[in-house]
Amino acid sequence: MLRRIYKFYRQHFYAINGALIGLVIGFSFVKLGILQTLFIALCVIAGFLLGKQLQKDKMFLKNLLDKILPPGSYR
Repeated sequence: MLRRIYKFYRQHFYAINGALIGLVIGFSFVKLGILQTLFIALCVIAGFLLGKQLQKDKMFLKNLLDKILPPGSYR
């Protein structure tokens, strides 16, 4: 039974995940309101992009902090 569920999930991965994301966003709109939900979504997107960049370039955060702060001040 569990294998059938897993197989179904693998076949419909994007549809199921999209529905779950839509459900979470819908509940967020109802519970928190539109502006707070959009702020949370913006933070999630920013975190995703930062994490994706850090995965590609391990020195990204160090280089970014060197540009923003005086060199060596964050250590």
